[in-house]
Amino acid sequence: MHIYHLRCEMLVKRSISEVFAFFEDAANLAKITPRWLNFQIISKQIAMRPGVELEYNIRLIGIPMYWRSVITEYEPPFQFVDEQAAGPYLYWHHAHTFRPSPEGTLVGDHVEYALPLGPLGRIGHALMVRPQLMAIFNYRQRALSEQFQGETVQVVDPVIAEK
Repeated sequence: MHIYHLRCEMLVKRSISEVFAFFEDAANLAKITPRWLNFQIISKQIAMRPGVELEYNIRLIGIPMYWRSVITEYEPPFQFVDEQAAGPYLYWHHAHTFRPSPEGTLVGDHVEYALPLGPLGRIGHALMVRPQLMAIFNYRQRALSEQFQGETVQVVDPVIAEK
């Protein structure tokens, strides 16, 4: 399995409890997801905790896709991890981290993922998946800035490396 690693980090000039509360509310995910993904949560009530499943639909290059994630780690207010249980990836592990700093809270996204189809998946990654993920996480950082009224600073721009 060929694993990629996406990483980015942003400073939000708010308390860790306020920032964590924003992220643990699954309804806020739509606020920081690009409209072109047509993101729709289909899970009913979601109370963040280990084992909770989040179901949603997205649309990539016009193709509707179902995605189900499971919260596998939940350590408020410092981190939570979601892992894909069903969806387009062979493997998806997304750690959301929150670290207090003198200026506010450092918000990190650390994603490890793999695509199906072996060598074809690597070609698909270069042509489509990598550019889409970069666009999604760049959008996410801009949207977070809007959600927190510009009280943010990009610390690490989104970057994808092979593991």
